[in-house]
Amino acid sequence: MAMREGAGSESCRERRKAIKDLDGVKTVKVDATHDAHASAVAAHLAAYSFTLKTSPPSRFNPNLKEPIPDKFTITPEQSSKEWDEGVICAEAQNFARTLMELPANMMTPTAFTERAKAAFAGLDNVEVIVRDEAWAEKKGMNSFLSVTHGTSEPAKFLEIHYKGAPSKDAQPLAFVGKGITFDTGGISLKPGANMKLMRGDMGGAATVVASTLAIAKLKLPINLVTVTPLTENMPGSIEIDNTDAEGRLVLADAIYYASTEFKPHTLIDVATLTGAIVVAIGEHYSGVSPTLRSSGTLGHSGEAEYDRFWRMPLDEAYGPQIYGSNADLMNVGGSPAGSATAALFLKHFVDGVDGDAPKVKWAHIDIAGSMEVTRPTPYMEKGMSGRPVGRLSST
Repeated sequence: MAMREGAGSESCRERRKAIKDLDGVKTVKVDATHDAHASAVAAHLAAYSFTLKTSPPSRFNPNLKEPIPDKFTITPEQSSKEWDEGVICAEAQNFARTLMELPANMMTPTAFTERAKAAFAGLDNVEVIVRDEAWAEKKGMNSFLSVTHGTSEPAKFLEIHYKGAPSKDAQPLAFVGKGITFDTGGISLKPGANMKLMRGDMGGAATVVASTLAIAKLKLPINLVTVTPLTENMPGSIEIDNTDAEGRLVLADAIYYASTEFKPHTLIDVATLTGAIVVAIGEHYSGVSPTLRSSGTLGHSGEAEYDRFWRMPLDEAYGPQIYGSNADLMNVGGSPAGSATAALFLKHFVDGVDGDAPKVKWAHIDIAGSMEVTRPTPYMEKGMSGRPVGRLSST
């Protein structure tokens, strides 16, 4: 059973509301005989409801002394491995939603790394490393550091290694996620309308970390390296024509580091990168800009999860928009094809992607539109979506 919207959407919403409104319910049984995985994912995504209201106390409050249990548990009428795997995937996506929903004062770069370390604690074959600005300076990550200068919050560079392949030395898959924990736009200040949505500008980091968490819990037989540069973008102080195009600056260093240090066979970066992608395809699809060799890497895994991608152009024809400055590259190329020029900018930092015999497959996923659910769906309330965790964790 694929998770889809359609004629049954209204009845699905009614069932979800009925479940949530029942007082005193301790256990909800789900008939998962048709597709246990999809049923588990849908049920647990639908049961998620983020709030920081103080009465009753919210279980999402990071300052709680003791955790507040869920109102009810969800179980299948018949247990199965597929159900258990679906629960893992849904819980990982809900973890990403929580990271994205928490306000910036509760989800600083330091707080993000602490949450990540706690989430991975005790898992086999996992190593979590938190780097600081001094390390980034030694590595020459000047694009990343240029964004950190406007904030008093210390920047962090999170690195997660999962070694689940039979050979620990096997070439890894790499995830890179944009981690702007709050984006004011810098000197190119954003307008006040919808500024609160920028608490989710670390959605790329949240989703790749959550996908890595699911992969580790599922014990998939792969090696994976995940890196996320984490900083705020505040007014402060390549040619930076627009300080609100900071995401590609922090990603540039992270992508180059991941591709040169770990030599992955495939590198996938995820970012809430451009307003242009929202204009182009809205929230129903994530925009993916793959190199030709990686176009099949993401496959059809998202169709069953209803976590869909739309392929965007990745073509040197757009190059003059970002090459025509005194520097090697400019971080914006004007209004036309903004998502395409952003992807082309990032491609320059993927080591080994060009040439007749490319050494790495690469795909850039822009989730600036799909990061948010603006209208409730059968199994998702309004708010941060946590996409594309479902797709990445099943790739």
